[in-house]
Amino acid sequence: MKTVLKYLVIIVLTIIALGLFYMKVYLPKTTFERVSPSFGSLSVGVTGIGNVDAEDIYNITAQSGGKILRITVREGDWVKKGDLLIKMDGIDLPDQFEIAKATLQKAKFELVASRSELENQQTQKELLQKTYDRYQKLNKQGYAAQSEYDKALADLQGIDATMLVSKSHINSAKAQIVLAQKSMQAIKTKLNNLKVYAPVDGYVITKEAEVAQNVLPTNVILKIVDPKTLWVETKIDERISGAIALGQKASIILSSQPDKVYEGRVKRILPVSDPVTLEREVDVAFVEIPKPFYINEQAEVSVETKQYEEVLTIPLRVVAQKEGQVGVWIARDGHAHFNIITKIGTDEESMAVKGLDVKSKILVPDSKKKSLKEGMKIH
Repeated sequence: MKTVLKYLVIIVLTIIALGLFYMKVYLPKTTFERVSPSFGSLSVGVTGIGNVDAEDIYNITAQSGGKILRITVREGDWVKKGDLLIKMDGIDLPDQFEIAKATLQKAKFELVASRSELENQQTQKELLQKTYDRYQKLNKQGYAAQSEYDKALADLQGIDATMLVSKSHINSAKAQIVLAQKSMQAIKTKLNNLKVYAPVDGYVITKEAEVAQNVLPTNVILKIVDPKTLWVETKIDERISGAIALGQKASIILSSQPDKVYEGRVKRILPVSDPVTLEREVDVAFVEIPKPFYINEQAEVSVETKQYEEVLTIPLRVVAQKEGQVGVWIARDGHAHFNIITKIGTDEESMAVKGLDVKSKILVPDSKKKSLKEGMKIH
Protein backbone atom coordinates (compact mmCIF):
# COMPACT_ATOMS: atom_id res chain seq x y z
CA MET A 1 0.00 0.00 0.00
CA LYS A 2 2.77 2.36 0.91
CA THR A 3 4.54 1.53 -2.39
CA VAL A 4 1.41 2.33 -4.45
CA LEU A 5 0.98 5.62 -2.61
CA LYS A 6 4.59 6.44 -3.22
CA TYR A 7 4.24 5.89 -6.97
CA LEU A 8 1.02 7.89 -7.05
CA VAL A 9 2.80 10.82 -5.40
CA ILE A 10 5.64 10.55 -7.91
CA ILE A 11 3.17 10.49 -10.82
CA VAL A 12 1.28 13.50 -9.50
CA LEU A 13 4.49 15.46 -8.97
CA THR A 14 5.66 14.53 -12.47
CA ILE A 15 2.37 15.70 -13.97
CA ILE A 16 2.61 18.95 -12.02
CA ALA A 17 6.23 19.45 -13.15
CA LEU A 18 5.29 18.76 -16.76
CA GLY A 19 2.37 21.16 -16.45
CA LEU A 20 4.56 23.86 -14.98
CA PHE A 21 7.16 23.28 -17.71
CA TYR A 22 4.49 23.53 -20.40
CA MET A 23 2.90 26.65 -18.91
CA LYS A 24 6.04 28.43 -17.77
CA VAL A 25 8.66 27.35 -20.28
CA TYR A 26 7.23 25.76 -23.44
CA LEU A 27 4.33 28.16 -23.99
CA PRO A 28 6.42 31.35 -23.44
CA LYS A 29 9.14 29.97 -25.70
CA THR A 30 6.68 29.23 -28.51
CA THR A 31 4.41 32.25 -28.07
CA PHE A 32 5.29 35.03 -30.54
CA GLU A 33 4.09 38.58 -31.01
CA ARG A 34 2.20 39.07 -34.27
CA VAL A 35 1.84 42.12 -36.49
CA SER A 36 -0.01 42.77 -39.74
CA PRO A 37 1.19 44.60 -42.86
CA SER A 38 -0.38 47.99 -43.56
CA PHE A 39 -1.00 50.11 -46.62
CA GLY A 40 0.45 53.59 -46.68
CA SER A 41 3.29 55.79 -47.93
CA LEU A 42 6.99 55.24 -47.40
CA SER A 43 9.75 57.80 -47.69
CA VAL A 44 13.09 56.29 -48.62
CA GLY A 45 16.02 58.37 -47.53
CA VAL A 46 19.73 58.73 -46.92
CA THR A 47 21.03 59.75 -43.51
CA GLY A 48 24.21 61.55 -42.60
CA ILE A 49 25.85 63.56 -39.83
CA GLY A 50 27.02 67.12 -40.35
CA ASN A 51 27.57 70.52 -38.79
CA VAL A 52 25.61 73.75 -38.97
CA ASP A 53 27.24 76.31 -41.24
CA ALA A 54 26.12 78.93 -43.74
CA GLU A 55 26.67 79.74 -47.39
CA ASP A 56 27.32 83.41 -46.58
CA ILE A 57 29.61 84.18 -43.63
CA TYR A 58 31.20 87.62 -43.95
CA ASN A 59 34.74 88.30 -42.73
CA ILE A 60 34.74 91.92 -41.58
CA THR A 61 38.11 93.65 -41.94
CA ALA A 62 39.34 97.24 -41.78
CA GLN A 63 39.96 98.66 -45.25
CA SER A 64 42.93 100.56 -43.89
CA GLY A 65 45.21 99.09 -41.27
CA GLY A 66 45.88 100.76 -37.97
CA LYS A 67 44.63 100.91 -34.41
CA ILE A 68 41.03 100.06 -33.54
CA LEU A 69 39.31 102.94 -31.74
CA ARG A 70 35.90 101.37 -31.28
CA ILE A 71 33.93 98.17 -31.85
CA THR A 72 30.20 98.79 -31.50
CA VAL A 73 28.94 95.17 -31.38
CA ARG A 74 29.44 91.97 -29.41
CA GLU A 75 29.22 88.30 -30.30
CA GLY A 76 25.58 87.26 -30.67
CA ASP A 77 24.35 90.76 -31.58
CA TRP A 78 21.92 91.20 -34.46
CA VAL A 79 22.99 93.90 -36.91
CA LYS A 80 21.26 95.55 -39.84
CA LYS A 81 22.86 96.38 -43.15
CA GLY A 82 24.60 99.75 -42.85
CA ASP A 83 25.05 99.68 -39.06
CA LEU A 84 28.40 101.06 -37.84
CA LEU A 85 30.56 98.17 -36.64
CA ILE A 86 34.13 99.45 -36.29
CA LYS A 87 35.92 102.80 -36.13
CA MET A 88 39.65 102.98 -36.80
CA ASP A 89 42.20 105.58 -35.66
CA GLY A 90 42.89 108.06 -38.48
CA ILE A 91 46.05 109.44 -36.79
CA ASP A 92 46.70 112.75 -38.65
CA LEU A 93 44.16 112.31 -41.46
CA PRO A 94 41.77 114.97 -40.05
CA ASP A 95 44.66 117.47 -39.91
CA GLN A 96 45.66 116.59 -43.46
CA PHE A 97 42.09 117.18 -44.57
CA GLU A 98 42.04 120.64 -42.96
CA ILE A 99 45.39 121.51 -44.61
CA ALA A 100 44.07 120.45 -48.00
CA LYS A 101 40.90 122.44 -47.37
CA ALA A 102 42.96 125.58 -46.53
CA THR A 103 45.12 125.03 -49.61
CA LEU A 104 41.97 124.89 -51.73
CA GLN A 105 40.65 128.10 -50.26
CA LYS A 106 43.98 129.87 -50.82
CA ALA A 107 44.10 128.73 -54.44
CA LYS A 108 40.57 130.03 -54.98
CA PHE A 109 41.55 133.43 -53.55
CA GLU A 110 44.64 133.52 -55.79
CA LEU A 111 42.49 132.68 -58.80
CA VAL A 112 40.09 135.53 -58.02
CA ALA A 113 42.98 137.97 -57.47
CA SER A 114 44.78 136.92 -60.66
CA ARG A 115 41.63 137.28 -62.71
CA SER A 116 41.03 140.72 -61.25
CA GLU A 117 44.61 141.75 -62.09
CA LEU A 118 44.18 140.44 -65.61
CA GLU A 119 41.03 142.50 -66.05
CA ASN A 120 42.86 145.65 -64.89
CA GLN A 121 45.74 144.86 -67.19
CA GLN A 122 43.35 144.39 -70.07
CA THR A 123 41.96 147.88 -69.44
CA GLN A 124 45.48 149.30 -69.28
CA LYS A 125 46.39 147.57 -72.54
CA GLU A 126 43.43 149.15 -74.29
CA LEU A 127 44.63 152.62 -73.25
CA LEU A 128 48.27 151.82 -74.13
CA GLN A 129 47.16 150.45 -77.50
CA LYS A 130 45.38 153.68 -78.29
CA THR A 131 48.46 155.71 -77.26
CA TYR A 132 50.71 153.52 -79.35
CA ASP A 133 48.42 153.77 -82.39
CA ARG A 134 48.41 157.57 -82.09
CA TYR A 135 52.21 157.89 -81.76
CA GLN A 136 52.72 155.47 -84.61
CA LYS A 137 50.59 157.63 -86.87
CA LEU A 138 52.26 160.88 -85.75
CA ASN A 139 55.69 159.31 -86.12
CA LYS A 140 54.96 158.41 -89.74
CA GLN A 141 53.83 161.98 -90.39
CA GLY A 142 56.93 163.38 -88.67
CA TYR A 143 55.01 165.08 -85.86
CA ALA A 144 56.21 162.89 -83.00
CA ALA A 145 59.69 162.26 -81.72
CA GLN A 146 61.12 158.75 -82.15
CA SER A 147 61.66 158.46 -78.38
CA GLU A 148 57.97 159.02 -77.66
CA TYR A 149 57.06 156.36 -80.22
CA ASP A 150 59.57 153.90 -78.74
CA LYS A 151 58.20 154.49 -75.21
CA ALA A 152 54.62 153.83 -76.35
CA LEU A 153 55.77 150.57 -78.01
CA ALA A 154 57.69 149.49 -74.89
CA ASP A 155 54.70 150.20 -72.66
CA LEU A 156 52.46 148.11 -74.91
CA GLN A 157 54.92 145.20 -74.96
CA GLY A 158 55.36 145.49 -71.17
CA ILE A 159 51.64 145.16 -70.50
CA ASP A 160 51.49 142.10 -72.75
CA ALA A 161 54.25 140.47 -70.69
CA THR A 162 52.49 141.39 -67.46
CA MET A 163 49.21 139.90 -68.75
CA LEU A 164 51.05 136.70 -69.69
CA VAL A 165 52.31 136.41 -66.11
CA SER A 166 48.77 136.95 -64.78
CA LYS A 167 47.45 134.24 -67.07
CA SER A 168 50.15 131.90 -65.75
CA HIS A 169 49.06 132.72 -62.20
CA ILE A 170 45.47 131.94 -63.15
CA ASN A 171 46.45 128.55 -64.64
CA SER A 172 48.60 127.80 -61.61
CA ALA A 173 45.71 128.63 -59.26
CA LYS A 174 43.37 126.39 -61.24
CA ALA A 175 45.89 123.54 -61.04
CA GLN A 176 46.24 124.05 -57.29
CA ILE A 177 42.46 123.97 -56.92
CA VAL A 178 42.24 120.64 -58.79
CA LEU A 179 45.14 119.21 -56.77
CA ALA A 180 43.62 120.34 -53.45
CA GLN A 181 40.20 118.92 -54.41
CA LYS A 182 41.72 115.55 -55.34
CA SER A 183 43.75 115.54 -52.14
CA MET A 184 40.62 116.30 -50.10
CA GLN A 185 38.71 113.54 -51.90
CA ALA A 186 41.50 111.02 -51.27
CA ILE A 187 41.68 111.95 -47.58
CA LYS A 188 37.88 111.85 -47.36
CA THR A 189 37.92 108.33 -48.80
CA LYS A 190 40.54 107.30 -46.25
CA LEU A 191 38.44 108.85 -43.48
CA ASN A 192 35.37 106.98 -44.70
CA ASN A 193 37.42 103.76 -44.76
CA LEU A 194 38.11 104.26 -41.07
CA LYS A 195 34.44 103.38 -40.46
CA VAL A 196 33.30 99.84 -41.20
CA TYR A 197 29.59 99.14 -41.73
CA ALA A 198 27.55 95.93 -41.74
CA PRO A 199 27.29 94.55 -45.31
CA VAL A 200 24.12 92.57 -44.57
CA ASP A 201 21.46 91.86 -41.95
CA GLY A 202 22.80 89.09 -39.73
CA TYR A 203 24.30 87.85 -36.48
CA VAL A 204 27.80 88.57 -35.19
CA ILE A 205 29.19 85.10 -34.54
CA THR A 206 32.79 85.92 -33.61
CA LYS A 207 34.92 88.88 -32.54
CA GLU A 208 38.57 88.28 -33.30
CA ALA A 209 40.16 91.62 -32.30
CA GLU A 210 39.89 94.14 -29.46
CA VAL A 211 39.88 97.91 -29.07
CA ALA A 212 43.37 99.51 -29.22
CA GLN A 213 44.71 96.53 -31.15
CA ASN A 214 46.72 97.26 -34.30
CA VAL A 215 45.47 95.32 -37.31
CA LEU A 216 46.30 94.94 -40.98
CA PRO A 217 43.71 95.27 -43.75
CA THR A 218 43.82 91.47 -44.07
CA ASN A 219 43.06 90.79 -40.37
CA VAL A 220 39.52 89.60 -39.63
CA ILE A 221 37.93 91.64 -36.83
CA LEU A 222 34.34 90.30 -36.88
CA LYS A 223 32.40 87.51 -38.58
CA ILE A 224 28.74 87.98 -39.51
CA VAL A 225 26.45 85.21 -40.73
CA ASP A 226 23.43 85.76 -42.95
CA PRO A 227 20.86 83.45 -41.31
CA LYS A 228 18.88 83.16 -44.55
CA THR A 229 21.77 81.11 -45.94
CA LEU A 230 22.05 78.73 -42.98
CA TRP A 231 22.61 75.07 -43.88
CA VAL A 232 24.07 71.81 -42.59
CA GLU A 233 27.25 70.56 -44.22
CA THR A 234 26.42 66.86 -44.21
CA LYS A 235 28.81 64.01 -44.87
CA ILE A 236 27.19 61.19 -46.90
CA ASP A 237 28.83 57.87 -47.76
CA GLU A 238 29.63 58.13 -51.48
CA ARG A 239 28.21 54.62 -52.02
CA ILE A 240 24.69 55.85 -51.21
CA SER A 241 25.02 59.49 -52.28
CA GLY A 242 24.05 58.83 -55.89
CA ALA A 243 20.34 58.97 -55.07
CA ILE A 244 20.61 62.54 -53.73
CA ALA A 245 19.58 65.43 -55.99
CA LEU A 246 19.21 69.18 -55.61
CA GLY A 247 15.89 70.31 -54.17
CA GLN A 248 15.06 67.04 -52.40
CA LYS A 249 13.24 67.32 -49.07
CA ALA A 250 15.15 66.60 -45.91
CA SER A 251 14.70 66.58 -42.15
CA ILE A 252 17.23 68.07 -39.74
CA ILE A 253 17.63 67.28 -36.03
CA LEU A 254 20.00 69.49 -34.05
CA SER A 255 21.95 68.10 -31.12
CA SER A 256 20.68 70.94 -28.91
CA GLN A 257 17.03 70.31 -29.93
CA PRO A 258 16.70 66.51 -30.21
CA ASP A 259 12.90 66.57 -29.95
CA LYS A 260 12.34 68.96 -32.87
CA VAL A 261 12.59 68.16 -36.56
CA TYR A 262 13.39 71.03 -38.96
CA GLU A 263 12.44 70.89 -42.61
CA GLY A 264 15.26 71.26 -45.11
CA ARG A 265 16.11 71.17 -48.82
CA VAL A 266 19.24 69.93 -50.58
CA LYS A 267 20.95 73.17 -51.66
CA ARG A 268 24.37 72.01 -52.89
CA ILE A 269 26.21 68.78 -53.68
CA LEU A 270 29.98 69.06 -53.89
CA PRO A 271 31.39 67.24 -56.93
CA VAL A 272 34.47 65.96 -55.07
CA SER A 273 34.54 63.15 -52.50
CA ASP A 274 36.94 62.91 -49.57
CA PRO A 275 39.59 60.37 -50.64
CA VAL A 276 40.18 59.31 -47.02
CA THR A 277 36.66 58.99 -45.56
CA LEU A 278 35.03 58.20 -48.94
CA GLU A 279 32.28 60.68 -48.13
CA ARG A 280 30.68 63.45 -50.17
CA GLU A 281 29.55 66.79 -48.79
CA VAL A 282 25.85 67.55 -49.22
CA ASP A 283 24.64 70.95 -47.99
CA VAL A 284 21.06 70.96 -46.72
CA ALA A 285 19.47 74.39 -46.24
CA PHE A 286 16.95 75.15 -43.49
CA VAL A 287 13.41 76.05 -44.61
CA GLU A 288 12.73 77.47 -41.14
CA ILE A 289 15.67 79.13 -39.40
CA PRO A 290 16.19 77.55 -35.95
CA LYS A 291 16.21 79.86 -32.95
CA PRO A 292 18.71 79.84 -31.47
CA PHE A 293 21.27 78.34 -33.82
CA TYR A 294 24.95 77.66 -33.29
CA ILE A 295 27.55 77.52 -36.03
CA ASN A 296 29.41 74.15 -36.03
CA GLU A 297 26.68 72.46 -33.96
CA GLN A 298 26.30 68.80 -34.88
CA ALA A 299 23.12 67.78 -36.69
CA GLU A 300 21.59 64.63 -38.13
CA VAL A 301 20.18 64.97 -41.64
CA SER A 302 17.85 62.58 -43.47
CA VAL A 303 17.36 63.29 -47.17
CA GLU A 304 14.16 61.97 -48.74
CA THR A 305 15.34 60.40 -52.01
CA LYS A 306 12.09 58.70 -53.05
CA GLN A 307 8.45 58.60 -51.99
CA TYR A 308 6.31 55.47 -52.38
CA GLU A 309 2.53 55.82 -52.18
CA GLU A 310 -0.05 53.14 -51.32
CA VAL A 311 2.42 50.35 -50.72
CA LEU A 312 2.34 47.45 -48.29
CA THR A 313 4.73 48.14 -45.41
CA ILE A 314 6.08 46.01 -42.57
CA PRO A 315 8.37 46.79 -39.61
CA LEU A 316 12.05 46.12 -40.27
CA ARG A 317 12.24 44.11 -37.05
CA VAL A 318 10.15 41.29 -38.58
CA VAL A 319 12.35 40.80 -41.66
CA ALA A 320 14.36 37.58 -41.56
CA GLN A 321 16.61 35.51 -43.81
CA LYS A 322 16.41 31.80 -44.56
CA GLU A 323 18.80 30.01 -46.86
CA GLY A 324 19.93 33.33 -48.36
CA GLN A 325 16.41 34.55 -49.12
CA VAL A 326 14.66 37.51 -47.53
CA GLY A 327 11.25 37.01 -46.05
CA VAL A 328 9.05 36.96 -42.95
CA TRP A 329 7.68 34.26 -40.70
CA ILE A 330 3.89 34.11 -40.79
CA ALA A 331 1.43 32.21 -38.62
CA ARG A 332 -0.94 29.84 -40.43
CA ASP A 333 -3.05 27.15 -38.75
CA GLY A 334 -1.00 27.42 -35.56
CA HIS A 335 2.30 26.77 -37.32
CA ALA A 336 5.17 28.97 -38.51
CA HIS A 337 5.88 29.26 -42.23
CA PHE A 338 8.59 31.26 -44.01
CA ASN A 339 7.14 33.64 -46.63
CA ILE A 340 9.57 35.07 -49.22
CA ILE A 341 9.11 38.81 -49.94
CA THR A 342 10.40 41.32 -52.50
CA LYS A 343 11.79 44.54 -51.10
CA ILE A 344 10.61 47.78 -52.74
CA GLY A 345 12.31 50.25 -50.40
CA THR A 346 13.15 50.89 -46.76
CA ASP A 347 13.39 53.74 -44.30
CA GLU A 348 14.80 53.65 -40.78
CA GLU A 349 11.92 51.60 -39.35
CA SER A 350 9.84 50.12 -42.20
CA MET A 351 10.10 48.25 -45.46
CA ALA A 352 7.77 48.41 -48.46
CA VAL A 353 7.32 44.91 -49.86
CA LYS A 354 5.59 42.68 -52.36
CA GLY A 355 4.58 39.08 -51.76
CA LEU A 356 2.39 39.51 -48.70
CA ASP A 357 -1.31 39.83 -48.04
CA VAL A 358 -2.62 42.61 -45.85
CA LYS A 359 -4.34 39.94 -43.73
CA SER A 360 -1.10 38.04 -43.09
CA LYS A 361 -0.14 37.55 -39.45
CA ILE A 362 3.58 38.13 -39.26
CA LEU A 363 5.57 36.65 -36.40
CA VAL A 364 8.10 38.87 -34.65
CA PRO A 365 11.34 36.90 -34.11
CA ASP A 366 12.63 37.00 -30.55
CA SER A 367 16.14 35.95 -29.52
CA LYS A 368 14.83 34.99 -26.08
CA LYS A 369 12.42 32.44 -27.54
CA LYS A 370 12.84 29.31 -29.64
CA SER A 371 14.24 29.83 -33.11
CA LEU A 372 11.53 29.78 -35.73
CA LYS A 373 11.56 26.78 -38.03
CA GLU A 374 9.38 25.78 -40.92
CA GLY A 375 6.21 24.10 -39.64
CA MET A 376 6.96 24.45 -35.93
CA LYS A 377 3.96 24.77 -33.66
CA ILE A 378 3.48 28.25 -32.29
CA HIS A 379 1.14 29.95 -29.85
